[in-house]
Amino acid sequence: MKKFKKGDKKLIRAWATYDWANSVYALVISSAIFPIYYGTLLDDSDTIPIFGMEIRSTALISFVTGLSILIVTLITPILSGVADYIGNKRIFMKIFVYLGSISCIGLYWFDIENIELGITFYGLALMGFTGSLVFYNSYLPDITYPDQMDKASAKGFTYGYVGSVILLVFNLVLVMYPHWFGISGTERQQALKAMKIAFVSVGIWWVLFSQISLYALPKGIKKVNKIEKIFVNGFRELFSVWKQSKQLKGLNRFLSSFFIYSMALQTVLIIAAYFGEQEINWISDSQKTMGLIISILLIQLVAIIGAELTARASGKFGNIRVLIALNIFWAIICIAAYQVYDPIHFYIIAGCVGLVMGGLQALSRSTYSKLIPKTKDTTSFFSFYEVTEKVGVIIGLVSFGFLDQITGSLRSSITFFLIVFLIGAILLLRIPKTIRVSLQS
Repeated sequence: MKKFKKGDKKLIRAWATYDWANSVYALVISSAIFPIYYGTLLDDSDTIPIFGMEIRSTALISFVTGLSILIVTLITPILSGVADYIGNKRIFMKIFVYLGSISCIGLYWFDIENIELGITFYGLALMGFTGSLVFYNSYLPDITYPDQMDKASAKGFTYGYVGSVILLVFNLVLVMYPHWFGISGTERQQALKAMKIAFVSVGIWWVLFSQISLYALPKGIKKVNKIEKIFVNGFRELFSVWKQSKQLKGLNRFLSSFFIYSMALQTVLIIAAYFGEQEINWISDSQKTMGLIISILLIQLVAIIGAELTARASGKFGNIRVLIALNIFWAIICIAAYQVYDPIHFYIIAGCVGLVMGGLQALSRSTYSKLIPKTKDTTSFFSFYEVTEKVGVIIGLVSFGFLDQITGSLRSSITFFLIVFLIGAILLLRIPKTIRVSLQS
């Protein structure tokens, strides 16, 4: 296997290609096709009888998503310890890649008769996606120098937007014109079959293109010599990172803010399509299907511009100032979304979301990379980063699920995130000015 040196443009491109590979899950499964399939399958029923309970369909997705992320959060420190012992973190990235891609293919058998099995495949696919990102993100400081991090991180998200849009366009044609592909049956049967095929296409795309990154990325560094330490070492390292972060004022305060605003960001991105499916006044089911896919497509296209603009803005104004502005913009979007009922306004909100969605994610990742101390132990620091994010997401999803279940309205529940984004912006202001200046590229 050819070894690339740190900072090599070919290595950075190969790393970024994993965003191209896995972002189709985030777009086609999480954001676009699956929410439509879920709503169509349930015939717009508000509640689902499952495990002897009646649960609102959107609340069920929130709970299953939260549980899947919780499981990944608990097992990744153990896997990080094993990776340290064998000196190979790439193998665990590969395991999660195959878990996620195979589970996406398994969604082909998701139907109303075996809703529990379908939900299980949904949860496993999310675990594969989330778990692989723990190891993928930890490579960023391994393969780049500080002055390359913002652009490399943005490149990854840009690759992801472009790749996922290509597959979404194919699936859009597949869903809207299933007879072109020889799919027969009633209109509803054709639509459901086409969306099942879309799930399979995601799994195949994901596993094939990820091979580029898995081939080029280094294995990792062996840091643990005693086998009895491998199962607890990951947790020890997380505790060690937590103690180190307490001594680093900039890192500590950034993580506090990141914990808060990522809670809102990730939850909003997960439930956005369900909001559009249930709360917007679509004229017909066909308009709703087309409208939701177009809005998601619009988000991805605008996000390419947004990620690039954010990377440039961070170089001019500094990472923290731009992150504060993005949080405030997200709060404004929440206010506007509460008052949206018509499709045209929903499209406008989608464009605004795209403009700041990738920017906040990419800049957060690169900012954290700059704030961590110089170390070869990047996996532990990024495991801590992922745990911080995922614990926040779990709290956000569970809170949202309960609000949705109690109020019976996604519209009322989404106002919760307005406050969360504003708190995130306020916490970023606590980062010392000297550190803000040092982060300016």
